Amino acid sequence: MSRLSFGLLGSGEFEPWAERVDRWLLERSSGNGKRVLVLPTASAPEGDGVFDRWAGLGMSHYGRMGVEAEVLPLKTEEDANSLDLVRRLDDASMVFFSGGNPAYLSRVLNRSAFWLALLDAMDRGLAYGGCSAGISCLGEIAPDSAIRDFGSNDFLQTGLGLFPKTHLGPHWNALDAFAPGLKDLIESMVPSDSRLLAVDERTAVVGDGTEWNVLGSGGAHLLEKGAWRTFSGGESFAAALIDG
Repeated sequence: MSRLSFGLLGSGEFEPWAERVDRWLLERSSGNGKRVLVLPTASAPEGDGVFDRWAGLGMSHYGRMGVEAEVLPLKTEEDANSLDLVRRLDDASMVFFSGGNPAYLSRVLNRSAFWLALLDAMDRGLAYGGCSAGISCLGEIAPDSAIRDFGSNDFLQTGLGLFPKTHLGPHWNALDAFAPGLKDLIESMVPSDSRLLAVDERTAVVGDGTEWNVLGSGGAHLLEKGAWRTFSGGESFAAALIDG
């Protein structure tokens, strides 16, 4: 892949602060007119009402930006193999996967016609934006947020593997308030030959898969070879998350 653009948000998609991330992506993307596909897929297990709420937030957000957008009704594995939905990628400049269940999102997309077409489109310049589940699914594993027993064998499921030997940690600065000790638990699950990229709430890392910049009010935290590095908003760092 040679023309990649990623926006990886820890939380707060479709909020005013995230406009800077979206514009960064759209400026670097290719496509016919700057059209965004909004995909609330990860929220589908919570019901149509939740899916539609995230869809509406996305459409309102891009409407305020003056950017053309469309919600894709991609909710199931069957949808992910719909040629009609796959064709929507042809004239888009960006996709955005909002939050929900990372493991569900990975199961729906993995090896699907939509995911394979999306990889090809990204190689041609389509930008990838995601928040929370929309980034947690991209590494080797994807946590199942419907499971509250974090020690369960089913909690960590297979991710999409776009970032090999990488784990993603959104909501990083809020995790211990949600469940005390959760940050340490996640860190302990990262194999010694892998890395963890953790992103605070209302914060994003944007980049091409190798070089990254931090945008937002929090920080990004990179665990490699047993050592942590932290980067604040406005700082840049190198991390080759993509092979080749």
